[in-house]
Amino acid sequence: MTDFEPVLLANIQNPESHTLRAYEATGGYATLRHVLQDWSPEQVVDEVKASALRGRGGAGFPCGLKWSFIPKGNPGPVYLCVNADESEPGTFSNRVLMEQDPHQVLEGTILAGYATGASVAYIYLRYEYPQCLKRLQAAMDACYEAGLLGQDILGSRYSLDIIIHRGAAAYICGEETGLIESLEGKRAWPRIKPPFPAVEGLFHQPTVVNNVETLACVRHICERGAGWFRSMGTPPDPDIPHDIGSLGPKLYCLSGHIERPGCYEAPLGIPCRELIDGYGGGVWHGRRAKAVVPGGISTGLLSADELDCPLDFESPIRYGCLGLGTAAVVVMDETASMIDFLHNSCRFFSHESCGQCTPCREGTAWSLAILNRIKAGHGRIKDLDLLLEIGDSIGIIPGTTICGLADGAAWPIKNAIRKFRGEFEEYIKKTNPGGWDVQEPVPALTFVGSH
Repeated sequence: MTDFEPVLLANIQNPESHTLRAYEATGGYATLRHVLQDWSPEQVVDEVKASALRGRGGAGFPCGLKWSFIPKGNPGPVYLCVNADESEPGTFSNRVLMEQDPHQVLEGTILAGYATGASVAYIYLRYEYPQCLKRLQAAMDACYEAGLLGQDILGSRYSLDIIIHRGAAAYICGEETGLIESLEGKRAWPRIKPPFPAVEGLFHQPTVVNNVETLACVRHICERGAGWFRSMGTPPDPDIPHDIGSLGPKLYCLSGHIERPGCYEAPLGIPCRELIDGYGGGVWHGRRAKAVVPGGISTGLLSADELDCPLDFESPIRYGCLGLGTAAVVVMDETASMIDFLHNSCRFFSHESCGQCTPCREGTAWSLAILNRIKAGHGRIKDLDLLLEIGDSIGIIPGTTICGLADGAAWPIKNAIRKFRGEFEEYIKKTNPGGWDVQEPVPALTFVGSH
């Protein structure tokens, strides 16, 4: 790790890094000029496929493969949607890129547009990011003035317009089809797939949806080559069919009970413990870690004895987590309450569920109702099993919902209770000494208040 050279965050220490002048001084847009002059769109797709770049937005789907799904000979327009909604709790890497180095994001966007034949790109920007809006718009204005956007970019006969669309301030808009619905001016209800967006997406036209960090990586793959990208990270596991590895650099958001919170760049697969101790300076106040969220609260929890888990796309799954997610690592020290953690998680997902799918709508609401009752001092040991039943029954993975929000709601429940059940049982017995072992049905909410 000591030989690792940051690329995505290489320029952010420069106070002028957000300007076109500063970006071009470090070689910015030279790759775009070279690609538009010497490469065909198919060559760009092939290079990205060869790099095994996986989407950085949470799902980890192979980027080049997604691009190749665009129908050949499509007569209508192709759209590119840049997912800059970034609503996963604990995640702020996209904000760092857009605020500090927006031209890196724009160059990657133009390259992706060229590769996929897109004529218009929409940046779907989280509403709560006003500084990103300001920086992105200024960068786009500079690009139009310099001939890097608009008609006949750099004399290449390729044209692309980029439009910023401010999001609807809802977590569900981060799901790619929910994002598309919102862009069309409708309620952000995720669509049933197929058809997939690459075949029928925005305005019923072929559409590619990519995350901000993913597109920033595209610029460096085209500049340095797929071999460079594959030289870092975790290689494919021969025991996992179809695994293409977890390769390239990754931005990790580190927050919570940590000495040096921030956004750090490291090769995919860095052990969680090394990220916390080496980059974050360790757990604050000389305390010990109790639990760590590996990639946003939707991914679940690692316990203190699981911190050697490599932070790549596959390893967290082996530790019972949903996956790497957005690589938003949230540290909780020995004083943290798992009951409070789970209550806050359930409250978040109940609020953010769009309500389209019954298992998600009802499951998240009842999970919160049960946690409210536990917090109010009326919990039962049996409630833990009811919560686990809900967690095991909702989401794409058991096949009961259209999108993965329910999975994200389920994993904190399953991890918190299964890995810290003793703490939950102790809390219930302490706060409800006369009724913790009641078995017959009781109202889900016997107390409603500030607790």
